[in-house]
Amino acid sequence: MDALVSADENPDSNEKNPQESESETNSNSSDVLGKALSTMLASVIKDFDSKAQDTLNSQDQLNSAVDRLTGELDQLLEDAPLPFIIQHAAKISGVRKRVSSLNSVLKSIQRRVDNIDLLLSVGIPQKAMDR
Repeated sequence: MDALVSADENPDSNEKNPQESESETNSNSSDVLGKALSTMLASVIKDFDSKAQDTLNSQDQLNSAVDRLTGELDQLLEDAPLPFIIQHAAKISGVRKRVSSLNSVLKSIQRRVDNIDLLLSVGIPQKAMDR
């Protein structure tokens, strides 16, 4: 009768039980899903980085243009100091200060995003990032 023991009853059988097989399938599915999410997030982050860099370049160009215009306006003020020109010069100087301030904020944000990206790419444990 021992020779007739079925594979289900044989502990030395090479077949895996259904729970082990399901666990491996879930693990494989999780790995595939994780890799897909990682790939998608990497492309989104690269796209964001590109757009953020374009914004920083645009801000630098705007800052340069405002500086140039301020210089030209200062020259106009020296040549013809009319109250109308002085009023607009004050407005342009205010715009210049706001653009410069915004540019500083954007650069600070970009540095922070770069630091977060670096931490994620290095694989710092989640507990360290929560602190």
